[in-house]
Amino acid sequence: MKFSIGDKIILKHSGEEGHVIAYINPQMLEVEVNGVNFPTHIDDIDHPYLTWFTNKNKEKKKPGTPEQLPVEKEKFRAPRLARGAYLSFIPVYKTEEMEDVVDYLKIYLLNELPVPIRFSYEVRFMQHSEFKHEGNLHAFGNIYLHNIPYNDMNDQPRFHWNLQDASNTGNETEEGVLRIRPQKLFDHISDLQRNNGPSFSYLLTDDFKPKKKPEKKEKFELPVKPAYISSGSSKNIEAAIDVLDLHIEKLIDDHTGLNNAEMLKLQLDTFQRYLHLAIVHRRERMIVIHGLGKGKLRDEVHHILKHTGEVRLFTNEWQGSYGFGATEIYFKY
Repeated sequence: MKFSIGDKIILKHSGEEGHVIAYINPQMLEVEVNGVNFPTHIDDIDHPYLTWFTNKNKEKKKPGTPEQLPVEKEKFRAPRLARGAYLSFIPVYKTEEMEDVVDYLKIYLLNELPVPIRFSYEVRFMQHSEFKHEGNLHAFGNIYLHNIPYNDMNDQPRFHWNLQDASNTGNETEEGVLRIRPQKLFDHISDLQRNNGPSFSYLLTDDFKPKKKPEKKEKFELPVKPAYISSGSSKNIEAAIDVLDLHIEKLIDDHTGLNNAEMLKLQLDTFQRYLHLAIVHRRERMIVIHGLGKGKLRDEVHHILKHTGEVRLFTNEWQGSYGFGATEIYFKY
C-alpha cells in the first residue's frame, strides 16, 4: 500500500490518526500523531478511509444483525526492541549514478521503559560540540533529535548521553559515550540493505538501578608494586596515582602460580584500592590501563565505575600512548 507526504493515516495498534510528513525508505515513513513526530513501519499504519466507512456502516446496522468479519492473515512483524533506552539511527538514501547511497542519518532517542526519563544528549567532534539537547521523554515514547551527514561519520563523532529516571530520584543516573567506528557503520548499513531493514540501534541502558548506600571501606594491603606515584601525598594517607597499569606483571613479581580467576581478583582489588585513594585525595581525573585481550578486565572495571557515585564520566577512547587499552576517569565531588 502506497503513501504520499500529506496522506492521512491511522495507527493499527491504537487507532490514533495522523498524517505522513516524510519518506525515509520503501519500508519506513515519518508520521505526525497528536503533535509527536516518529518513524513507523508501513505495515503498522493504514489509510483511515476504510475505518471511517466501516464505523459509519456499523451505526446503520439494525440491532441484532450478526457481523462476520474475515480473519486477517498473519503478517510478519519486525520484532520490537527489548525493554531499555536506545539511540536509533535511520539512514536516508539518495540516488547517485543509478545507485542508492546514504545521504544522512536521522537520530532518535527511544524510551522502551515503563517510566519517564530525563535525558541530556550531546554530539562532539574532537573537542568541538556540534549539537546539544535535553528534555523529558514519557514511557514508551521516542523523540527525534537531529540529522547528521553520513560523510561526517568518518570523523567518528562522540555521542554523549545521560539518562535519569524522572519518576524516582532514588535510582542511579546512567551515562556514557557512544562512538561508531567507520567499519562498524558500514557493516550496519550493509545489513540493513541486505535484510531490507529500516534502522539500527544501540542499547544505552536496560533499566535504572537503585542507588547503593555508601559502604565503609576497610584499609587493606596488596603485594603490588606502586607505579607512577604522584607527588604531594598526605602524611597519613597513601598517595593517589594519575596512571594505574593493571597488567599482572606490573602488580606482582611472580604470577606463575596464579590462575586466571586469581589474577583477575588481584587486578580488580588493586583497581578498587587506587580508585578509592583517588577519591580520598579528590583527584579530578585518573587513567587505568587494562589492555585489550578479551575485554573481561575492561568490562569489570567499567562495571565498578558505573556504580561509584564519585565518578562523573569515563571514556574508553583511542589514546596515543595506550590505544584502546585504557579508560580515562573524571570525578565529581
